[in-house]
Amino acid sequence: MHANEEIIVPAQSDENIERPLGTADRWNVDQQFLDYFGLGEQPFGVTPDLRFLYFGPKHQQALDVLNYSTELSRGFVTFIARPGMGKTSVLFHYLEGLRDKARTVFLCQTDGDSTQLMRYLLAELGIDGKGMDLPEMRAALSQVLLGEMQAGRRFVLVVDEAQNLDEKVLEFIRLLSNFETPWMKLMHIVLAGQPQLAERLSKPSMAQLQQRVSYAIRLEPFTREEVDLYINHRLWIAGYKGLPLFSIGARTLIAERSEGIPRVISNLCFRAMSHAWAMNRKTVDRDTMCEVLADMGLAQPAETPVLGAKMPALLKPTLVQNFQPIAGELKSPSAQKGLSKFVVGCLAVVAVCWLGLQPNVEKWIGISFNNISVAVRSYLSPEPVPPAPAGRSGNSSVSGKSSLEGQSGKSTQGAPQAEAVESSSTNEGRN
Repeated sequence: MHANEEIIVPAQSDENIERPLGTADRWNVDQQFLDYFGLGEQPFGVTPDLRFLYFGPKHQQALDVLNYSTELSRGFVTFIARPGMGKTSVLFHYLEGLRDKARTVFLCQTDGDSTQLMRYLLAELGIDGKGMDLPEMRAALSQVLLGEMQAGRRFVLVVDEAQNLDEKVLEFIRLLSNFETPWMKLMHIVLAGQPQLAERLSKPSMAQLQQRVSYAIRLEPFTREEVDLYINHRLWIAGYKGLPLFSIGARTLIAERSEGIPRVISNLCFRAMSHAWAMNRKTVDRDTMCEVLADMGLAQPAETPVLGAKMPALLKPTLVQNFQPIAGELKSPSAQKGLSKFVVGCLAVVAVCWLGLQPNVEKWIGISFNNISVAVRSYLSPEPVPPAPAGRSGNSSVSGKSSLEGQSGKSTQGAPQAEAVESSSTNEGRN
């Protein structure tokens, strides 16, 4: 190739050129997504838009306590919630309601020391704190607080993500609550953060701050019913008017995998709708949700396999042969249960009969024992036979003896002796 030759580059069509997605292209994609589902705007965005804030019973209770504590000027309130529970959205709604009633400051810079926190606070009030030391900044803040009190307004300071604050900074915030008059607090402070904030305040070193906390608000996750209401609310705000977009099975999976956390619910719903759009589906059913969860690594774990499935093939017939005769000898649970009931019933009947007949049995045994005793005594000690009357013949004596034996079946020893005496006397008379 010579130096003077021109290098001709073949023209490439725009379709083959890969270029980053610009703002106009992103807007077209978003619009196509919304038009596909008949939406006016994105229902599951990531910004804390107050229009999409679903106020369930727990969120409404938290907001009511925040407003109530402000009206009473209690000084300190803690607001604890897990990440993604909508804590910041509730705080924005709370501050929005105080716009015409109080001077408010919202701080989320929690990575500095006490001096930096004070400068952030003054900057929100329109005061340049550069070049001021800490006492000078406190004096400037005191002037602002007195001015708001004279104007008849409260001063509310909200510190978000307070679990990241150092203990020294937390102690400095406690000292800020000392701005007060004999009859009211000049500053109402809300410390909002994750559960680690509650753990930090429970330490013995934080006892003074903990004692000043008037209300400890906790925001709990959604229930299964609240998850449905949350999804319906956001779809309705976004302008959806079609058939149910999420099936019951899909909603059940969303509630289980999200653990009732609103941010996770929104993320799962957005990804499920995006997947349905890519697969040309108008609704999100359980199968679609399972595919999304598998892509996210949140698929339901497989059921525990049967024990025989992991055993060698040679062992399986042996196990089956050994277990079959045993299984044939066992009675069914229903038969065993019926037999047990029958035995228990019989025992109960015997017990009842014994308790009912016990007095009669004892009486019968006593009578029988008395009869046997009388018979034995009569046998051992027989009663003497009375002598025969005079002038009777021997035949009458014999007949009298026979009649006595026939009546009672008893034999006496005195009867033969009397008969012998009577016979001898008779014979002597005849001689």
